[in-house]
Amino acid sequence: MIGRHHGPLPSIAFPHDSYGHMLNILLLSDIHGNFPALAAIEQFFADEHFDLILNGGDSVVYAPFPSETLRWLRQHQAISILGNTDKKVIRLLQGKPLNKPRNIDKRIMYTSTAGQLDEEGRNDLFAMPAYLDLQLAVGDSGPVGRTVGLHHGSPAEPHEFLFADTPNERFAELAAASRSEIIVTGHSHTPYHKLIAGIHFINPGSAGRMFDGDPRVSCAVLRLSADAVEVEHFRIAYDIETVIRALAGCRLPEIYARMYREGRKLN
Repeated sequence: MIGRHHGPLPSIAFPHDSYGHMLNILLLSDIHGNFPALAAIEQFFADEHFDLILNGGDSVVYAPFPSETLRWLRQHQAISILGNTDKKVIRLLQGKPLNKPRNIDKRIMYTSTAGQLDEEGRNDLFAMPAYLDLQLAVGDSGPVGRTVGLHHGSPAEPHEFLFADTPNERFAELAAASRSEIIVTGHSHTPYHKLIAGIHFINPGSAGRMFDGDPRVSCAVLRLSADAVEVEHFRIAYDIETVIRALAGCRLPEIYARMYREGRKLN
């Protein structure tokens, strides 16, 4: 399912008897095919139970583990949407031309990903929606409804970058048009939690490729109860050298080894 939806948003409703008084939700986004990072996140939270895993898109491209990444998401029953890199890979899988990126060092990362994907991984990508509304219920005595919008860029534009320092006026505009009380986004690789005009805006950061000079990956935990919304961000170290070796084994551009080691976007 590519591009923006017309008409009602896709929605997933969860019955209240599935959960207790609080929901514990792992928030991921922008994994970018970095399976070693996912493995480190799983190990970090080995003693914690999550009721849901929400993934804000860009699951593949750049780190050379697309099938492993999508298999992990499938096995953990993560709810995933498409990001811009995912959409470009789908275009290639459909035999359509890829006009962007024009930079050869970037373009080869897309063609390499499309060539590596196994059949299940391809099917996973084709099944992902562009964005989702989720209706959750918490509370032991009379469930309280919680609405979560899962978007890659923003509710208004799938490729809009929302940063921690984006003016509050922009968040207020999005809040005024929101049908959800909690909006989870990705795309900017920038972790934040803002409460603007009664709406919670959350970006967990990138679970595969941070750009702030800290190579550790980022994720967040969202805890929902009948009367509280709690968000905690985490930075987690992972085995970067496994990614570096895999990049070299696939004969992918050497600049990516430096990017992963430094935690920076260099092209």
